[in-house]
Amino acid sequence: MLQIRRSAERGHADHGWLDSWHTFSFADYFDSAWVEYGPLRVINDDRVAPGEGFGKHGHRDSMGNGSVIRVGDVQRMSAGTGVTHSEFNPSRSNPVHFLQIWIQPEADGLTPAYQQKHFDAAEKRGRLRLIASRGADDGSLAIRQDVRVYAGLFDGAERADYTLAAGRRVWLQVADGVIAADNTRLVAGDGAYTNGPASLSLHGGIDAEILLFDLP
Repeated sequence: MLQIRRSAERGHADHGWLDSWHTFSFADYFDSAWVEYGPLRVINDDRVAPGEGFGKHGHRDSMGNGSVIRVGDVQRMSAGTGVTHSEFNPSRSNPVHFLQIWIQPEADGLTPAYQQKHFDAAEKRGRLRLIASRGADDGSLAIRQDVRVYAGLFDGAERADYTLAAGRRVWLQVADGVIAADNTRLVAGDGAYTNGPASLSLHGGIDAEILLFDLP
């Protein structure tokens, strides 16, 4: 049975320069019912004001990387044994909206790693495009956990079905727009989850952008 985590029920922190909604417990927001979902530990729905950002902070050593993340980009950072990093909105006039996601790795003490890749809208239009997986399958980013992450764009008659195997669980996160999961209407910020075996039908999208996590 599909369970729902509504957008307005999430934790919220407004720091002025950063407006953040927390699907799971994070920083000063704690809810014992919403600590994690399997290895999925954080989904933060962040909006950063122009010219603002996170200053350099732990996780110990810099890898010397620098890049700009644009629409359609996915960036993966594995802190592992330790990195320091910072994130800023380079625009002086426009806020930026992104999802910050943490997935717990399958082991401690892994070597830090970084990867970034662009996925065109056409690759995600009316389908679920694999964007991250343990084996870097189908050109996806490599992650160190038995998780498969898909992204999709849906509007009008576009639809996709997803079959979840026994012993797996799924989390669906709506980043933008409106979509129906089976018979349940979801809007931006909503999450939905269930255990397998199950079949999930995505349809009725209105400028919808979604992420689907297939988890152990």
